[in-house]
Amino acid sequence: MRLKTILFSAAAIVATPCLALAQTAAPAPAQGGPTAAPKAAPAAVEGVTVTGDGAAMRSSIDRRSYSVSNDLSARTGSIADALRNIPSVEVDVQGNVSLRGDANVTILIDGKPSGMFNGDGRGDALQAMPADQIDRVEVMTNPSAAFRPDGTAGIINLVTKQTRKPGATGTLRANASTDGRYNGGVSGNYVNGKLTLSGDAGFRHEQQKAWQTIDRTTAAGTSSQDGVFENDGDMVNLRGGIDYDLTPKDRLSGEVRYRRMKFDTTGDETYETTGAFPDYTRATDAAMKRDNKAASADWRHQFKGSEHQLTAHLEYEQTDFSRNSTAFTDYSAGADAYELFGFGADQERTNFKTDYARPNVGGGTLKTGLDFEWVKNDYDNHGSTGPSLGAQTVDPARTNRFLFDQDVYAGYVTYEKAFGDFTAQGGLRAEQVQINGDQVTGGQTFENDYFKVYPSLHLGYTVNENNTFKGSYSRRVQRPQVQDLNPYRIYQDPQSYRAGNPYLKPQVTDSFELGWQYRKGPAYYLATAYYRSSEGVVTDVVRDLGDGVLLTTRENLNKSRNGGLELVANGRLTPKITYNVSANAFWNEIDAGNLGFSGTRSATTLSGRANVNWQATPKDFFQINAFTSGKRLTPQGHREPFQMVNLGYRRKVNDKLSFVVTVQDALDSFEDKAVTDTPTLKDVTLRTANVRAIFFGFAWNFGGGKPRPEQFDFGSGAVGG
Repeated sequence: MRLKTILFSAAAIVATPCLALAQTAAPAPAQGGPTAAPKAAPAAVEGVTVTGDGAAMRSSIDRRSYSVSNDLSARTGSIADALRNIPSVEVDVQGNVSLRGDANVTILIDGKPSGMFNGDGRGDALQAMPADQIDRVEVMTNPSAAFRPDGTAGIINLVTKQTRKPGATGTLRANASTDGRYNGGVSGNYVNGKLTLSGDAGFRHEQQKAWQTIDRTTAAGTSSQDGVFENDGDMVNLRGGIDYDLTPKDRLSGEVRYRRMKFDTTGDETYETTGAFPDYTRATDAAMKRDNKAASADWRHQFKGSEHQLTAHLEYEQTDFSRNSTAFTDYSAGADAYELFGFGADQERTNFKTDYARPNVGGGTLKTGLDFEWVKNDYDNHGSTGPSLGAQTVDPARTNRFLFDQDVYAGYVTYEKAFGDFTAQGGLRAEQVQINGDQVTGGQTFENDYFKVYPSLHLGYTVNENNTFKGSYSRRVQRPQVQDLNPYRIYQDPQSYRAGNPYLKPQVTDSFELGWQYRKGPAYYLATAYYRSSEGVVTDVVRDLGDGVLLTTRENLNKSRNGGLELVANGRLTPKITYNVSANAFWNEIDAGNLGFSGTRSATTLSGRANVNWQATPKDFFQINAFTSGKRLTPQGHREPFQMVNLGYRRKVNDKLSFVVTVQDALDSFEDKAVTDTPTLKDVTLRTANVRAIFFGFAWNFGGGKPRPEQFDFGSGAVGG
């Protein structure tokens, strides 16, 4: 069996309000950048006539920022659900994120990395974490040198909600579905003079039934594998923060965070083959737990002028992960077997950053900073077999320990200046990386030290108040993940093993973009042409070990090239109906000569999404969202298209209370189909789940007097930010 904790999200309606463009906007807290101004909390609908909210979409020279505070999916769904409706972003059925077809994406929270979004568990975390505390999503397909260069596709920055209203304010939320899933949470703030206290607590229960079929042809013959899995688990999110204005120019901040995911999975599989490997049935039980704890301290000194400041950030984070499984395999020939196998991973991360921003330096803005990070990883695989669970013998082929340390010392500088209608920002980031690996069980050690520089360039030209052109370039890197480098062969099920490759090199990508944006009244249009050239692309490679047993490992491709055209449009169809549509035509070419193919492979993919919002009455609001992702090329095959349609309705009771109903996957069409097609291996894997469900929920705002009206239509507002 191929046992995975397949966590299909409790997706809810995904619908982004119509987006208005702000030509310039102060960035939210981000790597290498100053801390953004506090954000106001959302509240309830008030009326149909709207003057607009320029904060719905903000655009600066190096990013686009989308508001999700009014997205119904953010009320009942996960972060993965909210991301599915952001232009340029795709999220598949397992929570895997890609930007314009590239899955090498860095995900930040308030400009800072998190261990929850590293490694193979990132998709699970995105599907488990609630979206109701996310205010904005920043998309940077060509980030400036102020940001770490990790992630060749770019950066997605999740900006959380904040408020500094005097006194005590808060929000209580609860949602439940027709299939037994539910979630809820409370968030609050207390502001008294120089002191601000804030906190969040959330709970989420998921249960899901999933199906997987695998049809495979190898030199040993053909085989089929059918499985059904039932997942049941809980997620807890806790956060507490404090801000204190030591002086009018100095603010001290502290924050503690705790997140836990705990899931149990049962599976039943049947394996049939025409080859020499015997048929079998297999029953499994698995328990997965991931704990993430972090504490941070910040200091900000404000010099004269709103953009002249110095910040310092110190953070310590610890992530503990474990997955333990039991399995009974009933073979058609030979002795049956009981198995115990599992995997543990402990990570400690320490980060120190300091950033300095100064305007009016030669007529422009200078930013510079240092970013040091120390990461320690301890991976432990264990396995045993026997005639019963009480009579187990340790299997050396399944037991190993791997230690991995990575230290990064970086410094950057960017400079931005306007020359009339023309604006330019140049940047350079220098990094010294030190890597040490120790495969303790196998007695194999390795190290890799290297120094690299990463330039960036952003250009903007304002033709008139309606038309703007932008161009950009950046060099990015995708460093191999820890398990990508572990050379030990890890047992997954009788037909599947996985191993890393200690000789992997980082993937380096040069990315170019040229875009045009137009805004007039209720209409906003964006067209962006992009091109990326990569060397040493890190990818999965599947090999046949014989008797239908496969080994998945990691290798560097020779090179790849991709590019495309992205179109975004939104506006108002009637005074009460608004729309937002986007489409992406993506071309990809892979030099797969070292994967058993001759020459190159290429393909073109079309994807898109459409949202319609209807403010039927001052109290009734409807949303419909649909998206499709086209056929995607992989190094040894492709992934089939997938689609989804979602519906939602919100009823405003008063200024503090509203009710929400959402229908996820209304057409029951969401699935994931992966095809491997090489001269020696044919494999079709199909995963489906009962994603379709109806959610009922409410949100109640308390304290702080009358809340700021929530707005859904943003077509006619003044530019903000």
